[in-house]
Order: sequence, then structure tokens, then C-alpha cells
Amino acid sequence: MNTCNLLTDLLRSELFALTLVMGSYLLGIFLYKRLKLPIIQPLLISMIIIIVFLKTTGIDYSVFRNNTRFLNFMLGPSVVALGYVLYEQIYYLKGNIISILTAVFVGCIVGIVSVVGIAKLMGTDTQMLFSLAPKSVTTPIAISIAKNNHGIPELAVVFVIICGIFGGAVGPIVLRYLNIKSKVVKGLAMGTASHALGTVRAIEMGATEGAISGLAIGIMGIMTAMVMPFIEKILN
Repeated sequence: MNTCNLLTDLLRSELFALTLVMGSYLLGIFLYKRLKLPIIQPLLISMIIIIVFLKTTGIDYSVFRNNTRFLNFMLGPSVVALGYVLYEQIYYLKGNIISILTAVFVGCIVGIVSVVGIAKLMGTDTQMLFSLAPKSVTTPIAISIAKNNHGIPELAVVFVIICGIFGGAVGPIVLRYLNIKSKVVKGLAMGTASHALGTVRAIEMGATEGAISGLAIGIMGIMTAMVMPFIEKILN
């Protein structure tokens, strides 16, 4: 009985939860590099492993979320850290600020209006619409937007991850098919459409693409937060 209790306490501990998350993600990176398949994203592999673990052990998600709160906190600093990479590529921003802001703004409007419009035509309720709308921004911003606009933060996170995985897998293929050569355009497209996961793929394309994609994440988050109140008024 004591051994069983010790095992249960270990599985519910913060140390084990953090080890599980980081270990499963590292396994995902290994599989991604080994198999070279865009759809096999490390985050997706990690999610599957964690879901199976929680279902098998019966550990409540709230317990797991509390044990991994440190990683949730680090989401913000990790995005800010991209600023250093952006600084190294500051040359590409000179003379392109207006173009960059315009491109991200158009991407913001198209991203929100398209998904909300399609969902509305399919009869989706308002709460679900506001959970879908911030799909193209990074997780902390999506959670905040969903909360402030009466959406469901947990669902918003799911949609953000799905959007990121899809964009990270399909984005480079689309850019290659359209014969896009500009490093700035590639970075803007990946960051605007697929936030952090898109930026990971953009970094694989090159340092400039990754830096510009990181910039797009921040601008996209700000613009989405500004646009959402107007979307809410229209829907209500």
C-alpha cells in the first residue's frame, strides 16, 4: 500500500509533470528530425503522450496544469526573447515598417473574419466564435482575448495549437508553391498565420525569416486584441 501511495504521489508531483512535458517534447523533436515529416510536430507528439498519460493514470487535468504552471509562465518570456533575434536582423526592418504593419493588419482581418464567417454560416454559437477568433495569435494572448470576449479559454488554446500545427506543416509548402522568395514575406506569413509554431518553421528557413516571424507574432497579438471589440459589436 505504501509503495502504491508513493507511486501515486510521484505521478502527481510537479517534478514528474515537468519531466514528462520536457521529455515528451524532446522525443517529439527526435522523431521530427528522424522522420522529416512536417505533420509530425514535436508539440503534437507531446500532446498525445500527455493525454494518454492523464487518461491512463486518472490524474485530473487541473492537477497537471497546476504542476506545470512554471512552463505556462515561461510562454511570455519565450516570445519576448525573440526580440533579440529580431535586433540582429534590424536591417530588414528599415524602410519596411509600413509594409509590415499593413501586411499583418490584413492578415489579422482576413484570419478573424474568415473563420468567424464560416463558423457563423455553420450555425456556431457566439461563445464558440470568440473561442475560434484568436486562433492565429500566441497562446497567452489567445487566452486573454477569449476570456475578455466571453469565449472559452481552453478551447481557444486547442484552436491555437491546431492552427499552429497546420500552418507550420502547410505554410512552407504554400510559400514554395507560390514561388515566394522574399525572406521578409516568408517570415510575416508564417508568424501572422501560425504564431509560435509557424515561427519555429520560419527559423528553420533562416535567421531573417525567424526574426520577422517573431515580430509578426507580437504585432498580430496587438492588432487582434484591438479588432476583437469591433467583431464583438458586430456579432452582438
